[in-house]
Amino acid sequence: MAGIFGKIFVGIYVEIKRSDGRIHQAMVTSLHEDNDSVTVEWIENGDTKGKEIDLESVFALNPDVVPDEEIPQSPEAPLPPSNVTKTSKLPKTKRITAIPKSENAPRENRAAAVGTTRARPSQHSQPVEPPPPAIPAQSAALNQTLAQQQNARRKSNCVKEVEKLQEKREKRRLQQQELREKRAQEVDVQLPNYEIMCMIRDFRASLDYRPLTTNDLIEEHRICVCVRARPLNKKELSVKDLDVITIPSKDVVMVHEPKQKVDLTRYLENQTFRFDYAFDENSTNEMVYRFTAQPLVETIFERGMATCFAYGQTGSGKTHTMGGDFSGKNQDCSKGIYALSARDVFLMIKKPSYKKLDLQIFATFFEIYSGKVFDLLNRKAKLRVLEDGKQQVQVVGLQEREVKCTEDVLKLIEVGNSCRTSGQTSANAHSSRSHAVFQIILRRRGKMHGKFSLIDLAGNERGADTSSADRQTRLEGAEINKSLLALKECIRALGRNKPHTPFRASKLTQVLRDSFIGENSRTCMIATISPGMASCENTLNTLRYANRVKEFGISPSDIPFSQSGGGGSRSELSPTFEVKELTVDPTAAMDIRQGGHIDQLEVLEAQWGVGSSPQRDDLKLLCEQNEEEVSPQLFTFHEAVSQLVEMEEQVLEDHRAVFQESIRWLEDEKVLLEMTEEVDYDVESFATQLEQILDQKIDILTELRDKVKSFRSALQEEEQASQQITPKRPRAL
Repeated sequence: MAGIFGKIFVGIYVEIKRSDGRIHQAMVTSLHEDNDSVTVEWIENGDTKGKEIDLESVFALNPDVVPDEEIPQSPEAPLPPSNVTKTSKLPKTKRITAIPKSENAPRENRAAAVGTTRARPSQHSQPVEPPPPAIPAQSAALNQTLAQQQNARRKSNCVKEVEKLQEKREKRRLQQQELREKRAQEVDVQLPNYEIMCMIRDFRASLDYRPLTTNDLIEEHRICVCVRARPLNKKELSVKDLDVITIPSKDVVMVHEPKQKVDLTRYLENQTFRFDYAFDENSTNEMVYRFTAQPLVETIFERGMATCFAYGQTGSGKTHTMGGDFSGKNQDCSKGIYALSARDVFLMIKKPSYKKLDLQIFATFFEIYSGKVFDLLNRKAKLRVLEDGKQQVQVVGLQEREVKCTEDVLKLIEVGNSCRTSGQTSANAHSSRSHAVFQIILRRRGKMHGKFSLIDLAGNERGADTSSADRQTRLEGAEINKSLLALKECIRALGRNKPHTPFRASKLTQVLRDSFIGENSRTCMIATISPGMASCENTLNTLRYANRVKEFGISPSDIPFSQSGGGGSRSELSPTFEVKELTVDPTAAMDIRQGGHIDQLEVLEAQWGVGSSPQRDDLKLLCEQNEEEVSPQLFTFHEAVSQLVEMEEQVLEDHRAVFQESIRWLEDEKVLLEMTEEVDYDVESFATQLEQILDQKIDILTELRDKVKSFRSALQEEEQASQQITPKRPRAL
């Protein structure tokens, strides 16, 4: 071993060359005889670093540690440079080292030995004769060296094998270096989140990807919950946002949430969710439709009710999924789930088994905004939602248009989308502020045979705007928040066959009541998420909401880690979950309940006669079922908003009634004035009738004025309640 490593030993400092070309000293910590290399370590910027270097590189930079009996290296390897030796270029099979006479005395013996052992006959140059031995000790050493050289010649085959291994190792190192340089060119090291990006890239390298394909079987679900992730958009790419979503298999979604420790060390919290299906950024609308809404089409022909929701943050792809592809501001409605569902309905109605039923197809399109319903196919006419004597919810005045083909449906979708309510949020300049409901209705001889409801929900990030300074935004956020909670509980009640469904808690679930009741009802929810790191919080909220709809279990075995190399063990790479226990102080809750705000609401209830109602009972039940998401202050705010909505409707109805009554008063007053034009009119009768009209006016207008004053007080109470809201973070799964 000493003959191979020469004068190198553990603890000696040698010159090494770094991959970037720098040359500095490092300490040898271990010797490897099996692959002719050494391990060196050095300190850089306070950190200890190390690497493995082959002997050739060490000898090239450190000629003073070359072994005395060094055997010629591979033909391709150059002789290590030295300031005291010169090498004449020979054919690849021969090499001669000349020793100048001016060499220092201490190195004379070793130089003589090297010159002797490397002397070879050659047709191009004459071998250099070794200097005569000075003393008998030198002669003995020379003889021993020659003997070792002869032994080395017998091992020429072994040397050749070693040289081949060295060549392969060098090629492999060059390839790795080229790969590192290529990655460095692709990635901007100056990115603020470069460290996080490297963590995500390393984690993904440990996964064995098995994404959903069109060859996978479609499973039958009464309630189907799936997730769709879109690719990074132009805005996110322009600001160099990171993709923190990974979908390694057909039913698993992983979110790489960046975190920071107390010592400012950054790390990843990999949160994992499981659903029925998970669609990555390469999935098309047709593929999403194939696994979600298409299995529901047959339900409506079997006298059933089908519902398909698109839920998620604004800009995550809800309207793209339901309505179709966008090209700038123009939308191709033919590629959305609306049109694809209508296409399959028209194909299925032509089947012999359904053709004999003589079914007619109708379509409706309306939106729900701030608890009010508007007909998108009738110039946004305001509609009323009422329950008839059979407790069936009726949308009064909603127009149903008969459709004969898919083109008719596309025209209705374009008309409806053009007048849908939208606004600006922090996530999107053109945010959907309303729930859009498109329904395909089958009727047989005038009676409903089946109904398919396709809902593009409002952006869920607006549900968090309940503490906004703008009242309209607050009311929008409260209605969206309440309707999404009610929708979740209604779907859960459908899946668990609960005896009571809190559908009266919001207008959305009230309108869709018949879709949540009955054994032949099926529902599908498509949760759309944004992949950017800036949207990480909203993405997690969306996934938690979807998971609560149909609670899936998840275990580390569901994560498809790669079985081969480079990935580490499951215990090292399995995601971490941070469970936050949320508790509510009972005394604080009682203080809130007994505060002046509730007393004021009770006064309003007594005055307006809108105390205990099915709507408020369902709202209370809804908040009790979501205690970890709805704080007592938020429940109080929802109560105030519900009161406001009811009071607003009553004020509008009373004002409309007063307006109609005013027209009658004008007619009566006109008759009285015409009576005074007669010469002998009855003055007493005139005065009596006029006094009656004025008393009636005063009573009605005073009542309306008092209600308006109370309504204004309720508006102020709503503003105070909104300021007391303390946001409550949903519990991690």
